[in-house]
Amino acid sequence: MEIKILDKGFVRFVEMLGNDMSAVQAARVSYGKGLTNIKRDRKLLFYLMENGHHTPFEHIVFKFHIKTPIFVMRQWIRHRISSVNERSGRYTEFKEDWYIPEKIRTDDNINLQGSKLSSDENLNSQGLKKIEESIQRSFEEYRKLRELGIAKELARIVLPVSMYTEFYWTINVRSLMNFLNLRADGHAQFEIQEYAKAIAKIFEEKCPNTYEAFIKYNYKGDILKGVE
Repeated sequence: MEIKILDKGFVRFVEMLGNDMSAVQAARVSYGKGLTNIKRDRKLLFYLMENGHHTPFEHIVFKFHIKTPIFVMRQWIRHRISSVNERSGRYTEFKEDWYIPEKIRTDDNINLQGSKLSSDENLNSQGLKKIEESIQRSFEEYRKLRELGIAKELARIVLPVSMYTEFYWTINVRSLMNFLNLRADGHAQFEIQEYAKAIAKIFEEKCPNTYEAFIKYNYKGDILKGVE
């Protein structure tokens, strides 16, 4: 399962450990019991979520393959309760693979953490042109440094954070819900919101009961409710 994001990015579902009932199974061990029937198990799952008993959800684990701009990656790894392995710019050369937004955004004077799309076509045209030209110049310098024989690990320092990177991300559902609460929200940067929505879509498909309970009782953001 792969979802395309932005202009060249993606979120790929790789594998998972457990399913909806893994949390129920883990919770019932407290009483020396296991799964019973679908109705009772679903009821317990919702009870756990509603009452903040989230430890059992750590027994559901997702592994994703992500391609994203470096500046998004820098935000992503602030969610430290997960495992990350990233492509190395020391061992591999960067290609002409960078992010260009569709439109320019300007400061939002109401949401001081955020931005808003510009309706000024002249600003959009000039802004996007300058962004692309700047990145292209940086990449040309990177290529020249490599041609001089300068090591990849040093040549890369001239590149901007708009360059794409790839990484594997393994995370339990308790931590994944925290990620969605913070990143599938209007206060997060637009680009990481798009990735968070893709993560949520995969979460919903693979663990529909847990996702439903999460949205009903634990989701604190403002963009997933009502999103198919």
